[in-house]
Amino acid sequence: MAKITIGARGSKLSLAYVAKVKELLIKNNNDLRKENIHFKAIKTSGDLNLKKKISEIGGKNLFCKEIEESLLKKEIDIAVHSLKDMEGNENENLLIGAYLKRNDYRDVIISERIKSVSDLRDGVKIGSSSKRRELQLKKINNKISVIDIRGNIDTRINKINESNLDGIILAAAGVKSLKLDRKISFTFNREHILPAVGQGIIAVQCRKEDEIRNLIKKINDNETSLCATAERKMLQTIGGDCDTALGGLAEIENHNLKLKGQLFSDSGQDSFEYELTGREIDASFIGKSVGEKLLDLAGEKFKKK
Repeated sequence: MAKITIGARGSKLSLAYVAKVKELLIKNNNDLRKENIHFKAIKTSGDLNLKKKISEIGGKNLFCKEIEESLLKKEIDIAVHSLKDMEGNENENLLIGAYLKRNDYRDVIISERIKSVSDLRDGVKIGSSSKRRELQLKKINNKISVIDIRGNIDTRINKINESNLDGIILAAAGVKSLKLDRKISFTFNREHILPAVGQGIIAVQCRKEDEIRNLIKKINDNETSLCATAERKMLQTIGGDCDTALGGLAEIENHNLKLKGQLFSDSGQDSFEYELTGREIDASFIGKSVGEKLLDLAGEKFKKK
C-alpha cells in the first residue's frame, strides 16, 4: 500500500478528527496500516486572520479553501473538514467521499454563571463569532450582548476571563471531541438554538476521479450522509454568504427524514422557520423544498447573494 497523506488544519480539534478518520480507515480496510497514513497540517485563511471578523475576510470557506487547493494540487490525498465550515457548492473536481457518524449537533454554553436559558438575562455578555448564534441568542433575549471572539476552543475559553465575558457559546461536538465536557454549563435544545448546517459532522473529501474514494466510502455513515445531503441542499438553495444566518437540522426516524430550517432576514430583525418530513431517500428534494419555502417566507427581507 502506497503512502496516503491526510490534510487538515493543525488545531487540536482537527487533529482529533484526523485521528478518528485514520482509525476508521485502518479498521475498515484490511491492507491499510498506521505507517501508510501520514498527516499534513495546513494553515487556512481563517487561521491566519484571527483579529478580523469572519465576515470581513470572506466567510464560509475560510477554513477549507487552502486544504481543498492542496487536494487539487495532489499535495494531499484526503482532506478532513468540519462539515459546517464547508461551502454548499463543492468544487466540481472534488467529492465528499464519506460523512462520519454525526457527533452531538447541539450548541453549548461554557460559563461559571449561566446554567439555564433563564440565566440569559439583560446585559449578559456572550462570546461568539457566529452571526447565526448571535441572532438566535437575541431571539431568546434581545438585551444579551454578543461579543465577537475568534480562535481555537482553548483560546476562546481563556477569553471568558480575559474579556470579562459571562460565557461563550460553542458547538458541543468540538468541546466533547477535546474531552472538555466538564466545562459545559448548559446545553441548548433544538427549539432554542437550531445548529449550523452540518454541525457535528466530519466530512472526508478526495479528488472525484481518484481510486482512494473506494477506501473512503467504507467509513461513510449512511444516516449521517442522508441528513448532510438534505441540510446542504437547503444551504445551496438559499445561497447567501458569510453573513447569512441560517440554522438547519435533519433527523431520521423509521426511514423518514425531518428537516427544520431557520433563516434570518438581512437586518436580523425577523426569522423564518419551516419543517418538512418525507422519505429518507428523498433527502435532496426535502432540502431543496425547505430552502425554497424559507426564501418564499422571507421574501424581500432576505436577498439571495
